[in-house]
Amino acid sequence: MPSSTTDKSAGSRRDQILREAARLFASRGFHGVGVDEIGAAVGISGPGLYRHFAGKDAMLAELLVGISGRLLAEGKRRKAEAEDAHSALESLVRGHIDFALDDRPLITLHDRELDRLRESDRKLVRQLQRQYVELWVEVVREVYPGLAEPEARACVHAVFGLINSTPHSTSAPRSTPAPGRTAMAFLLHRLALGAFGAAADGQPSRHDHPFE
Repeated sequence: MPSSTTDKSAGSRRDQILREAARLFASRGFHGVGVDEIGAAVGISGPGLYRHFAGKDAMLAELLVGISGRLLAEGKRRKAEAEDAHSALESLVRGHIDFALDDRPLITLHDRELDRLRESDRKLVRQLQRQYVELWVEVVREVYPGLAEPEARACVHAVFGLINSTPHSTSAPRSTPAPGRTAMAFLLHRLALGAFGAAADGQPSRHDHPFE
């Protein structure tokens, strides 16, 4: 068998293992899932997983470091391919919404299990995330030059919080059906861009601040 075919098959199996590990870790917690269960989910023996990963810790690290790196790389690509700053911001918002809607287990996993990573991996995740945030801040300030850098950064974090909250929408009562994917994506897109626009609509006076 050609090496390229073998490499592709091994890569596909690793991706399959990671997807199932993310799903199981998110639903039952890192310590609530055994290697044998992950193996059963992908149709191989638990010990067979060790041909691909050193253990659960390695899977968790690859999941969390991997998604942080993927978001940054995708963000850079979207910015580079955009015609202008407005198009870049639209594209960044769409890309992050796609991540939040299609990779929900990874958001849950990040929230719950990041502290379980060894320090070097945790630092790498934080570093990649900071670069991703600063990429957004740069684009937001091009679109809204009146926003000071700290305000733009706060807006970016707030929009991430808004978009990343979608995994928790499944906790709604069963009698209240959640919006479909297309409707949810459209709603999040409007809300995210609206948040940036609202923040840039002038600087209120001290008496306009409701929290002072």
